[in-house]
Amino acid sequence: MRSWERALSVLEALYERGQAAGHGWTLDTELLPPHQQQVNALEIQGLIELASREDRAELSVLEGRPVRWAARLTPYGHDTLTYGCSRPRAEPPPVGEEVNRQVVELIPSQMAALRVFVGLTGQLRVPPGDGLAEQVRTASCDHGIKRWRLYLTQEQMESVAYGLWLHRMTGSAAEANRFAREYGVVHGPARASREGPPAVRGGAGVSGRG
Repeated sequence: MRSWERALSVLEALYERGQAAGHGWTLDTELLPPHQQQVNALEIQGLIELASREDRAELSVLEGRPVRWAARLTPYGHDTLTYGCSRPRAEPPPVGEEVNRQVVELIPSQMAALRVFVGLTGQLRVPPGDGLAEQVRTASCDHGIKRWRLYLTQEQMESVAYGLWLHRMTGSAAEANRFAREYGVVHGPARASREGPPAVRGGAGVSGRG
């Protein structure tokens, strides 16, 4: 489980336990020690509030026992949980299709170029490969390593290479070069014109330029 997923799971646990208790606080007996350590880290980020001495005294009266520790979500933590739970998630490929897909991790600049590419669907003569736009829409980001994760077929890999080639022809070559280096997929207009671009639809094509 990635760091942001662990953080969301702790926020969700605090929210559910606080709602169930009626007073909004999750008490020391309701959270495992490892989760309490995660809570301390999230408290530094302003997502969680730890109970003050006065709060613990009031909770001790309500519980009929000493409460040594309690935590609840701040408004920022609540909004982070709400946003995180509503965000589309990339799903692993269906059972039986794993062998036909590859996990691809893109840096932010590659992902930005790919979003431009899929956003032009309907205007391009060689449009993005089938299903690529959905993979881009539901891609998840590992913020720890700053990589976007997608599950792509070979056709989609070649389509990504084409989109990054367009980016290269109109700006930066770094994104296409990195993709070629890491995954061995390169778009070459000369080869594509001989073989025929796999994603051409309606008999249209793209004429190569020198």
